[in-house]
Amino acid sequence: MSLDHLPVLQVIIPLLAAPLCVLLRNEKAVRWFAIGVAWASFGIAVTLLSQVQDGGTIHYWLGGWAPPLGIELCIDAVSAFLLVIVTAIASVVLPFGPGSAALAIPHGRHHLFYAAMLLCLTGLLGISATGDAFNVFVFLEVTSLSSYTLIALGKGRRALTASFSYLIMGTIGGTFILIGIGLLYQMTGTLNMADLAERIPAVIETRTILVAFGFLTVGSMIKLAVFPLHQWLPNAYTYAPGVVSAFLAATATKVSYYVLARALFTFFGASFIFGVVHLDWILLPLSLAAMFGGSLAAIYQTNAKRLLAYSSIAQIGYMTLGLAMNSETALAGGLVHLFNHALTKGGLFLVIACVTWRVGSSAIDDMAGLGRRMPVTFLAFTVGGLSLIGVPGTAGFVSKWYLVTAALEKGWWWLAVLILLSSLLAVGYVWRIIEVAWFRPPPDGDAGRIEAPPSMWVPAWILIGGTILFGLWTEVTGGTAETAAKILMGGG
Repeated sequence: MSLDHLPVLQVIIPLLAAPLCVLLRNEKAVRWFAIGVAWASFGIAVTLLSQVQDGGTIHYWLGGWAPPLGIELCIDAVSAFLLVIVTAIASVVLPFGPGSAALAIPHGRHHLFYAAMLLCLTGLLGISATGDAFNVFVFLEVTSLSSYTLIALGKGRRALTASFSYLIMGTIGGTFILIGIGLLYQMTGTLNMADLAERIPAVIETRTILVAFGFLTVGSMIKLAVFPLHQWLPNAYTYAPGVVSAFLAATATKVSYYVLARALFTFFGASFIFGVVHLDWILLPLSLAAMFGGSLAAIYQTNAKRLLAYSSIAQIGYMTLGLAMNSETALAGGLVHLFNHALTKGGLFLVIACVTWRVGSSAIDDMAGLGRRMPVTFLAFTVGGLSLIGVPGTAGFVSKWYLVTAALEKGWWWLAVLILLSSLLAVGYVWRIIEVAWFRPPPDGDAGRIEAPPSMWVPAWILIGGTILFGLWTEVTGGTAETAAKILMGGG
């Protein structure tokens, strides 16, 4: 098979595999089939990243039709980086558990679960790979519709209301993005991203382009759950099955961040967003509000999944801060944090899934003494918590170092101080769980081991171990993020 077709195979393989899961229906067969698809997608993503690093941007014309008439898949350093993240998370999350029971999916619906997971993977990969603005919207809707289904598969009734709330907000966000793309098409006559980047400057002073900018920005922010457009996220992450929470927290908002960054820098350019509309005047205070508000809300939560959900809002604040500072160093920090947070939060949600499977609850008070009864599992949580805080030697430190450095480069010492203070708030909510798990006695006084099976804690440790690996080996993530930041800041 020719490697020339890898870009389209990256999207087509999980797309075709999803309906096959519905046809197979057998739980074991479907599970192993989906795992195989995820690993195949990961292998393709790694190969594409290697090709981009060696030979530059890859252009693939669907049907042999040249753009702008034809649809193009365009893999550059930014999208290749994202493809590896998404497929790596899927490859680790899908094998989670000794069997279907660990997924907390109602019996008889596992084929639907895996079909929805592969459709969600398809949408995320399609967004990352496409060079066509309208197809960004199409794949966003594929991702969103499958995400609503995955959240609704949770056992409690609140999963349905959480899914419905996400549906309402997601529909508004998707509609805004579609209107923005339509207005861009009206003014330029093209949907190809490269063509849009060339034609928009000629009409950028028109009111239509300004309105398109507003719709695209707000729509993407809803999908990303930027404060204060984050209302859908806490319930969605809390009441979805644990594996779904891990997958969505590690991938969905990261791809939405890519959409926002690509729209801002590729379509409109840094000079427009910072020099004309001054987006930084809005995005910078919203990022700080997310960093502090999300962390403060997390401190007061009684459910570990909801705590991690509010923590995600704070971490998204760090990523958008990278967008708001008009600096390659800051944008690289935002992109590095995208990768680091995917590893950390995905691993932490898997840890909570292990706990829920063992004790039947994700309430923090129900975790009393579990550090001694599930030491391997809670050691993973402890290490992941250190990464959330940004302790040196972990991946979380690397991205915050980029952001602090960018702030000092601009002479904004006050911002560097605020970044450090917000990191201290993370100590508060991480310590709450660590204190309950490691220092409180079990309610029944029984300190016997009830460790989760290796098929559950090994995937969690793979992601958490990655936070240590990439906290020490920074050339891969940092170097790739710096290259991606230069591409975006240059309007590529």
